[in-house]
Amino acid sequence: MKVFPHLLLLLAAVTIYSCAHKPYAATNKVYRKQAKQYAGIIRQQPVNDIPPVSDWIGTTNFNLRKPNYVIIHHTAQGSCDSTFRTFTLTRTQVSAHYVICSDGTVHHMLNDYLRAWHAGAAKWGNVTDMNSASIGIELDNNGFMPFQPQQINSLIVLLDTLRHRYNIPTANFIGHGDIAPSRKVDPSAYFPWQQLAEKGFGLWYDTTAITVPEGFNALQALRIVGYDTRDSSATIKAFKRHFIPADSTTGTNLDEGEKKILISIMQKS
Repeated sequence: MKVFPHLLLLLAAVTIYSCAHKPYAATNKVYRKQAKQYAGIIRQQPVNDIPPVSDWIGTTNFNLRKPNYVIIHHTAQGSCDSTFRTFTLTRTQVSAHYVICSDGTVHHMLNDYLRAWHAGAAKWGNVTDMNSASIGIELDNNGFMPFQPQQINSLIVLLDTLRHRYNIPTANFIGHGDIAPSRKVDPSAYFPWQQLAEKGFGLWYDTTAITVPEGFNALQALRIVGYDTRDSSATIKAFKRHFIPADSTTGTNLDEGEKKILISIMQKS
């Protein structure tokens, strides 16, 4: 059979094109396999091996658990591709539900109902397993530069979808640095929290009618907001990074004006 050179070139080009546009085909296959395994576990009738349980009677009233928080991160990596590689290598043990690139492209990496590994050792209020209660969103940013307008626009659209889909409270849109102040600083002081709050994603302050009472306990107020205050210096820095970014690198105390901001946030929490 005669083989035409131009046909060989065409087949080679198609092969290269297919591979180039499906670089994560192998890991997508692993995802489907793992999701199928978990689906099998859910379908199983539980074994009655927990005393004093004696019988299994399946209720007809249930649905999937849903996320109640959104945690925003910056990737601290050089590109979206670097983040994709990190999140598709088993040895890294880290992941997120969404990654938003600097050009505004949104990549969905995990079903919202599944538990991503993005929060690590973290705490907010009485919640000590943030991974089980939240959706993690990573923004392609190294932490030392402003976020791109198109990236924030895409984030706002995504957050609006998640808020309506899962009925997430306004106060429950927070940052990784808020829930892990001793370990993390993302999404950095460059992140436009006020812009998001104006759209209903997260709290913001109004100090117009606020006065600081005598003997005001700032750490207690931070605990009421949700912060873990075991490392008080780190917690105050995290609060400033979120609400007072211009002063987030100076000192670990709150002045009178900053205490008013904290009181305003506490009252809205």
